[in-house]
Amino acid sequence: MKRNGAELIVEALERQGVGIVAGIPGGANLPIYNALYRSRIRHVLARHEQGAGFIAQGMARSTGKAGVCLATSGPGVTNLITAIADAKLDSVPLVAITGQVPTSMIGTDAFQEVDTYGMTMNITKHNYLVKDAADLPRVIAEAFRIAQTGRCGPVLIDVPKDVQLREVEFDAWPEVTPASPDQGMDPDLACEIARMINDAQRPLIYAGGGITAAGAAASLRRLAHKNSIPVVVTLMGLGTMSPADPFYLGMVGMHGAPYTNYVLDEIDLLIALGARFDDRAIGKVKEFCPSASIIHIDIDASEIDKIKRCRISAVADVGDALDRIIPLVNDDSRTAWTGRVAAIRTEHPLPPCQSADPLNPLNIIRRISSLAPADAIITTDVGQHQMWVAQAYPFHHVRTLLTSGGLGTMGFGLPAAIGAALAHPERQIICISGDGSIQMNLQELATLADLNPRVALIIMNNQHLGLVRQQQELFFNENYIASRFDSQLDFAAIGRQFGIRGMNLTDALDPGKSIELMLKEQGPCIIDIPIHYGENVFPMVPPGAANREMIVKQRVMGDG
Repeated sequence: MKRNGAELIVEALERQGVGIVAGIPGGANLPIYNALYRSRIRHVLARHEQGAGFIAQGMARSTGKAGVCLATSGPGVTNLITAIADAKLDSVPLVAITGQVPTSMIGTDAFQEVDTYGMTMNITKHNYLVKDAADLPRVIAEAFRIAQTGRCGPVLIDVPKDVQLREVEFDAWPEVTPASPDQGMDPDLACEIARMINDAQRPLIYAGGGITAAGAAASLRRLAHKNSIPVVVTLMGLGTMSPADPFYLGMVGMHGAPYTNYVLDEIDLLIALGARFDDRAIGKVKEFCPSASIIHIDIDASEIDKIKRCRISAVADVGDALDRIIPLVNDDSRTAWTGRVAAIRTEHPLPPCQSADPLNPLNIIRRISSLAPADAIITTDVGQHQMWVAQAYPFHHVRTLLTSGGLGTMGFGLPAAIGAALAHPERQIICISGDGSIQMNLQELATLADLNPRVALIIMNNQHLGLVRQQQELFFNENYIASRFDSQLDFAAIGRQFGIRGMNLTDALDPGKSIELMLKEQGPCIIDIPIHYGENVFPMVPPGAANREMIVKQRVMGDG
């Protein structure tokens, strides 16, 4: 068989089962696009490489399978870097294939040359600069294995243009050595962890995105119910426990419920499952769970003891670990502890929204959740709206919230929603964004219009960078600078210029009914919702403070 490098890349992607890739062509990756011309792989033309990366992430986050994006050299790569870094921090399987200047020009400051390999070393799980076309089948197979095993993450493959064009002969696709099988948790370690759980008087489970990655949500619920252990989750852990579950306490940390943060001070054992001790979740490190011993189970050894010292740890797949531990854990009603947790919930409730205004952010989110199907996928951008969604939207299933947690990337929501719609064309996709975030990747409205998927874009429009304005109000003596937009954009009207249905609720007589009618119709839509600029997200733990030092205020804004 004879193939050039570009043909090997495309055929290798086909052999991995890839059906859709997102990207933008350019001089250095045109051979790959030429090979795609005859491929059954569908290509989605984004309008910016960052958009392509987040489209691929939307597919990956909603399915658990590696998403694929393509970019050319130079600015194509630098535009893609934010999406790669985002995937690294949120452990998202992503394979990015980039074009590079010809091998002979590397290091000469050639047109559109950047050191892709060097720039991406610290934001990928692994990366390659391929100089021999014959290596491509092996490299691509390895890339998918690395991206999707262990702690998932992005892998970048940089391929010079001459390598893409070079023809090679080979007899068969090479065998790729599979990853070493997980030996499983040591039985003695499982017994020791179970003993600590059984001996604890006031245990608490702290669950993160690793539960979703491992497909371990059912095991998490079994442990909680068998031993009567309350569960708190990180932002990335939302959906692993139903809000209706009696042992579920909700999201922990900076914008968590007061009772969630207060209960941490009373526990004697913290069971951290597939979660890293992120500053937004734990607040001041020394004050997080001050009286508790810690069990930490995570697939990434580098996370163990990185932030908080634990009493006992296991580097293991959290699903496999739980399945070994649960049979050793006692059936225990823990009447005294569950009663105390219930009392804390009563003493320190989440302040209710006291506004009857249908355009109050929490009322908007609750209205959307009442209209959306149970399997709807919600994407968000980053800011106040993201935290309101985390607080008020009831996520009952994993992979129904796609949000940028670790990097906190504004502009994530729209392209991620497009990717989710490509992976799940039969499901309702709703992107909830803010007027600041949506402007970061507004050009992807053109991609949305091209594809015509069932994506509803909800924009909470307060003419501000809301979370910046909130922190300026609370922590910077109301010195408001660079947080207000002078121009008042009508995003519904902008959407219509792209051929997308749009509605502005500024003068709507019945906003809830208007939202309902827009969501019922097929195809994409934009709903521009004016919200009061003074609305804040509470509770809020000040940066650097202990979780118990949260600011709790009644939500009374939004009536004017």
